[in-house]
Amino acid sequence: MEFDLVEKHAHRAYALLAGLVTPRPIALVTTIDVAGVVNAAPFSFFNVFGTEPAMCAFAPGDHADGTPKDTARNLRLNHEFVVNLVDEAIAEAMNLCAANLPYGESELQHAGLTTAASSLVKPPRIAESPVSLECVEHSTLQIGENRLVIGLIKRLHAREGLLDPQTLRVNQDQLQVIGRMAGPHWYCRTRDRFEMIRPK
Repeated sequence: MEFDLVEKHAHRAYALLAGLVTPRPIALVTTIDVAGVVNAAPFSFFNVFGTEPAMCAFAPGDHADGTPKDTARNLRLNHEFVVNLVDEAIAEAMNLCAANLPYGESELQHAGLTTAASSLVKPPRIAESPVSLECVEHSTLQIGENRLVIGLIKRLHAREGLLDPQTLRVNQDQLQVIGRMAGPHWYCRTRDRFEMIRPK
């Protein structure tokens, strides 16, 4: 089967790509508005894209009326954000953060999540998240209707016990992140893993 995502099947591009390119990591992004209110919103069009410098990218969209969603709006103001990874323990809370609340109303309170101060950026981390990445916006690309935010990762916070203090390798049994599957309601656990040794 072949699909033309430019013309004939363009209206199905989101459903096709979101359903087929899985699992996708989830970024629960925190930003702040001019009044200092913390916004938290989940994005599964997200990943890390390099280490020299360390960087990540995610794609905050627009509301149905074409106005930027709160995350994009806040980024225009202060150019800082925190990516909080989502594990099984906060999956339901992450889902509650997807609610369409009025601008200036914090999803964190709605979801029962708490904050922890960041080291370098103004937006706080989510205390319950296993991993948080403090980021500064490098640039935002507008490609058609897509807004791609590229962030430079300045600090990484990991839950105690998640990393081996000697090797700084992840203790896989301690990291139970979830992934995004086909929309709009499907997710996966990442406990089922297998190892393949790379050839030399």
